[in-house]
Amino acid sequence: MVYYFTSNVVTPSAFLYVGKDKVENEDLIKYGLEEDVWFHADKLSSAHIYLRMKEGETWETIPEEVLTDCAQLTKANSIEGNKKDNVTVIYTPWSNLRKDGSMAVGQVSFKDPRKVKRILVAQRENPIVNRLNKTKEEKYPDLQMEKEEILKALRKKDQASRLDRKKEEARIAQERKEKKWQKEHAYDDLFTGDDDEANNQDRGEDYLDDFM
Repeated sequence: MVYYFTSNVVTPSAFLYVGKDKVENEDLIKYGLEEDVWFHADKLSSAHIYLRMKEGETWETIPEEVLTDCAQLTKANSIEGNKKDNVTVIYTPWSNLRKDGSMAVGQVSFKDPRKVKRILVAQRENPIVNRLNKTKEEKYPDLQMEKEEILKALRKKDQASRLDRKKEEARIAQERKEKKWQKEHAYDDLFTGDDDEANNQDRGEDYLDDFM
């Protein structure tokens, strides 16, 4: 089971999700997407909270209000952290998570520790947590199939973009070719043999006498 939350502090809304338990977290780790950002209470047991970024966003430009929602939801979903003040929440892109066979279920580390940021949550803010909990939905998604479908759609979109680029490049190349030909042949109609012959036909039979 996966829990889904909606953050309405921005328009369009942001979407967060979390696994019910550590087993679900394993699937979320495995089938995450490039646009996912992972949140967790630092040095405490907590749920793995994910934010799915919108197209064009980066994990370093997430709106402050959305970060606050993610941090509050992370703290609220930590048994120990929920009871404490001044809890640090860490976050990093899903692509920076590292998982190998030696790690316990639900445990992760980071490929690059420099890509981990921290938020200090001074205390639980009930209005934020309650607002998010009102949007909570329980679903049983096929995460593997969902990821495959999303990646398939992205590949199709990328192929269409490449085809459009090739068409545009071909159009520009043809335009340049035509302009080059026009420039090289701009004076082809001037001083041709046909013009000389036509001019001679306008003269009288004795025009050569003028040169004798």
